[in-house]
Formats: sequence, structure tokens, C-alpha cells
Amino acid sequence: MTSSATPADDTWLDGMQRAAFDYFAQWVDPHNGLVPDTSRANSPVSIAVVGFALSAYPVGVTRGWMSRADALRHSLAALRFFLDSDQSGTPQATGFRGFYYHFLDIHSGARVWQSELSMIDTALLIAGALTAASFFGDDTPDEIELRRIADVLYRRVDWCWAQDGGDTIRQGWKPECGFLDYGWEGYSEAIVLYALAMGSPTHPITGDCYHAWTSTYQWENLYGTDFLYGGPLFVHHFSHAWVDFRGIRDAFMREKRSDYFENSRRAVLIQRKYARLNPHGFAGYGDNGWGLSACDGPSDERQDAANEERHLFGYAARGVPYGPDDGTLSAPAVLASLPFAPELALAGVRCMLRRYPQILTDGRLASAFNPSLVQAGGAPWVSAGHYGLDQGIVLMMIENHRSGFPWQLMRGCPYLADGLRRAGFRGGWLLQPIHHGAA
Repeated sequence: MTSSATPADDTWLDGMQRAAFDYFAQWVDPHNGLVPDTSRANSPVSIAVVGFALSAYPVGVTRGWMSRADALRHSLAALRFFLDSDQSGTPQATGFRGFYYHFLDIHSGARVWQSELSMIDTALLIAGALTAASFFGDDTPDEIELRRIADVLYRRVDWCWAQDGGDTIRQGWKPECGFLDYGWEGYSEAIVLYALAMGSPTHPITGDCYHAWTSTYQWENLYGTDFLYGGPLFVHHFSHAWVDFRGIRDAFMREKRSDYFENSRRAVLIQRKYARLNPHGFAGYGDNGWGLSACDGPSDERQDAANEERHLFGYAARGVPYGPDDGTLSAPAVLASLPFAPELALAGVRCMLRRYPQILTDGRLASAFNPSLVQAGGAPWVSAGHYGLDQGIVLMMIENHRSGFPWQLMRGCPYLADGLRRAGFRGGWLLQPIHHGAA
């Protein structure tokens, strides 16, 4: 990748990336391949975190952090689990119509927390399965089986059903009440969801569905910069973990003479500008103090903060410039911005670590910290433990910055390429022919 990074930068990034990878190696259940949402005690499984794990193992193999045999074993365990999982859609099942409940019990795989059947988190899981299928391409029995299962899992997802007869895909479904009342409106992390839904050889949505979604986009001018609005920083990251958007454009971006990669770069600039202006006067904000995103955070129930009371949001999707904003920043969201603005991301994270070394534990960045809430001893509030989503996006975006390897793997996935083309994306690497063989 082109940047002005120095050898010292690469060594430091290698350490940060290795620590992020070790989250998955440390916490994966070796029997079923499932990975918990967080490192906290009794955390359930997040299906999206499993998707990141499946995408992380190929990176770990190429970097020499995991053997190919171990990566294959963990990946096969996860894919076999989902293949054989209870798809009855009952309150105690694992999924329905190829989708899966957002949170599962790590031992039984049953739904927990009355969570929704999540369309976006299923898409992230499937993206991970297809990444594994793209990587494990040898003609050995286990690698052939892995590719077969990934193909079966993808083909059984009923994306059409998830439209519920409407113009866009619904965000979730529960056995107690059916589809949730809201679909996708406004730009979000869902491009990979729509691309996979359009590329399906069994249950594809139509092009009108994607257009119906993009018709809800908000193109704005903020601080003198034109961009496609998305408040939390993670919405500018997640689809980019798997899709190289440089130089490919859908109809919306062709009209704006931009692309989603450039839009994410502009989102970084807008985040920094907002933090510099710091309209609420929070501590720690500035050119190197930004990163409002979906993350953990302090809540109003906490009584041990030394500062005055204010409204705190707990785990929430904080955003720029319309909020919510309670002084909580996500260092992982800054580091995940590396492909878009490497110098700014490096400077931001290093400054945060110098000022608030408490945000790094076991070599990994905490989900979030809040310098405006001073704890005993003068330290800022810091999220406890680690979140798999944070570690996954950090790992993949560092790798995309360093080598582009995850992007290269998924460029070779015909389902994803077909879905992007059917959504109207043109140009760039999509001009290259993709072999439509067995997955």
C-alpha cells in the first residue's frame, strides 16, 4: 500500500495487529469454532465476530501467527456448527431461513438475550465464510469440505424473505413479533449485505432494492467538505474490511464523482474537524483526539466518576456532528481508519496511547475511553476487557493497509463481484473477469 509509513511504523503496526489477532486465537471455542462477543466473563457469541474470526485466520497464516492446519481446524469447526445448527426459528434455535440470531450461547449455540435474527450480522458471518473459502483452495478433503459448506451456507440465506415484501431489506426478525419495524435508511455499513444479497444464486434481491436503499442517502456539506453522511465512524469501515472500493462506483457515487473509499477519507477529516471544534468542551478532543463510533461507554448508572453528572449512553453508536456525544472516544475506530488516512490515524492512536496508556491492555486497544470522566487516581474511564468487533476491524484494516490481502481474497469471490455489478458498481477491479467455478 502507498503511504509514508516508516519501518518503525510497520513494526508497531505488526505488534498491534498481532495482539488483535490473538483475541480470536485466545477466545475461540475449539469444539465449535464460535468466538465470544467480548473477553468479559460469560459473554455470548456474536455471529459477526465469528465472521471476523474466519477472515482473521488467513491473515494469521500468511503472517506466521497460526499454522494453516489450526486455521483450517477452527474454520471448519465454525462452518460445520452453522451448517448443522437449528434453523427452525424457534426462540431457542440458532437461526431461520439461513439467517442467525445476533447472540448465541457459546456452548449450545442457542439464541440468548432474546436477540434478533440479524441480517447485517449474518452478512458479516457469510463474508467471513466466503473469505475462508477463497483462502483454503487446496484439493485436500478438509479444504474441499470447507468450500462446500461455505457455499451451502451462502446459498441457503433467503435474502428475498428478508425484504418482507418491502423496498429494502429489514434489519431484523424475532419469533415473538416477526420483522422489526425498521429497515435500512441512510448510508451505513450495509453495502456488503446488499452485495451478498444481490449476488445470491438462490434467493437474490433485485436491483431496485439496492436503489431503494441508496435513495435514502444524505449527501451533505459539513465543515466545507462534501460527503455521504454517516455519523459513527464504523459505518465507514465495516464493508471496507472485505470490499476494495477504490475506483469502483455505483450510480450514486458516479453522480457525485466520488467513491466509497474517498468518502471514508472525508469522514476522517470531518471527525477531526468536529473534535477540533469540540462543541461540548470534552477533555481529550482535538486533531489527535477523535473517533466517535459504535463502542462501549460509561452509563448514567456509574457512581464512581469524580466529575459532575451528565447524560452517558453506555454502549451506543456515537456520531459526528449530530451526536450522540458524551465524551467517549474509540481508539480502535481511529486505527481502523488507517487505509483511508494513514498519517492521521497513526498520529491519533499514538497520541492517545501517550496521553492515556490505560487504553492498552494485553497489547490490545480497549473499546473506548472517556477522558472527561476521571476515575480514582486521575485515570480516564476505560472500557473493561476487549470486544471482538474492535479487534476484527483493526486486524483487517491494518492488513488492508499493509498488503491489501483481504481485499485480494474477496476480489476473487464471484458471488461478491456479481452482487456489486448487479448493484450497479462499475470500473476498477470489477473490469477483470472472475472465474465462476465451485466455491
